[in-house]
Amino acid sequence: MSQQQWNAVDDYFTDLLAPADEALSAALRDSDAAGLPHINVAPNQGKLLQLLAQVQGARRILEIGTLGGYSTIWLARALPEGGDLVTLEYAPAHADVARANIARAGLDKVVDIRVGPALDSLAQIGAEHTEGTEGADAPAPFDFVFIDADKANNAHYVEWAVKLTRPGSLIVLDNVVRSGAVTDAASTDASVRGTRSALELFAQHPKLSGTAVQTVGSKGYDGFAIARVLA
Repeated sequence: MSQQQWNAVDDYFTDLLAPADEALSAALRDSDAAGLPHINVAPNQGKLLQLLAQVQGARRILEIGTLGGYSTIWLARALPEGGDLVTLEYAPAHADVARANIARAGLDKVVDIRVGPALDSLAQIGAEHTEGTEGADAPAPFDFVFIDADKANNAHYVEWAVKLTRPGSLIVLDNVVRSGAVTDAASTDASVRGTRSALELFAQHPKLSGTAVQTVGSKGYDGFAIARVLA
């Protein structure tokens, strides 16, 4: 099959099962106008994330990699009343675009955007979960984690995800195929090495049970991994 066929199938699935509304369309449009890279999830993938979070019954979601907030909107819409989502973005300019997109979608009251290196933000969140903040009780663990940031640090993000979740939580790791290069144990590419290390954690960590799936579509040849946190 060709990329043209993959695109046509994705268009059919999206139009039928994950049609855009103004908030989602505007998020993509404004992200493009701001010069953000075209690396957001596809619409049908965004709907999959939303469904997974809903099936999970997630009340607290952690997203590592905000970009323009497109996937954030899909995920935040899965939350029940009283739920919240924390999303981490390295680039202040990207966070500004995401903040406007999320506010237009009416989700700014449930989404907390943390700006800066994700590992620094995760350490801060870890401290909040251990000690609480400003005299308040520590936040509840996250029920769902979506990792879609710099791939070199994927293993570190998975390690933090395990620390910040509970038994039964789900962790989704995006872009794991690396155009097939994920099979190359000798690769010197930091993204490949980081992804392989994360997948090895999925396989070997005593608190994780996971798998990975290859995909084709409007984003080309790719895939994702998913793991359940064990007791």
